[in-house]
Amino acid sequence: MVFNKEIARFAFGVIGNIISLILFLSPLPTFVRIRKKKSVERFSAVPYLATFINCGLWVLYGIPLVHPHSILVVTTNGTGFAIEGVYLTLFLLYSDRKKRTKIFLIIVGEIIFLASLAILVLTLVQTHAKRSAIVGSICIAGNILMYASPLAIMKLVITTKSVEFMPFFLSLFSFLNGVSWTTYALIPLDAFVLAPNSMGIALGLAQLLLYAMYYKSTKRQNAGRKAEEELDLTEQTGSSVTRKTSNSAGV
Repeated sequence: MVFNKEIARFAFGVIGNIISLILFLSPLPTFVRIRKKKSVERFSAVPYLATFINCGLWVLYGIPLVHPHSILVVTTNGTGFAIEGVYLTLFLLYSDRKKRTKIFLIIVGEIIFLASLAILVLTLVQTHAKRSAIVGSICIAGNILMYASPLAIMKLVITTKSVEFMPFFLSLFSFLNGVSWTTYALIPLDAFVLAPNSMGIALGLAQLLLYAMYYKSTKRQNAGRKAEEELDLTEQTGSSVTRKTSNSAGV
């Protein structure tokens, strides 16, 4: 029975790693759109800033000097840290000046925090157990921050009755990531992993419910916007033709 539990825990850990990687890659369609339009529009940088520092914290937690034998933690979150860095670079490139400055200052603040934490823990704390406890506790806060980060965009969804600026796959894989790591934390019980990821399930489910509620109204809004754009184009074309006709008559 113990052997089966260990296999199950390992299996859910592997599944959690795979889903985490998919979670990091899920916003790609959003950033393809940003790249094409050369504008971040009303997309929020908050989820990517939160995931950036969360991944950095877990990389620190997983290094041998803090928590030995945690290579999967380092590789998965190291990959996520790099991917989020690319996303934030695109936000810096395609945001207006005010938003760009704000995002840049937050990124710098996060990097300074991570570097300071690493230096303090590695120089002032002498045992692996104490280092793991300190960094692990801060990682819980980072995980909760990552899962809670879509709250601002959820408010926008409710206000506008549109899910256009809340990427679906990011919401879906946030939910699945919470499910996989919550299951992992229950075999056997690990409160440090369980607490933030059970919260992730609730927030991910809330986002998916918002999608179900406002998906149709989003399609109606997009269709109406497209119709208005086509009408404006038709009117502009008609005005152009009228002007040309008038000019020809005058001649």
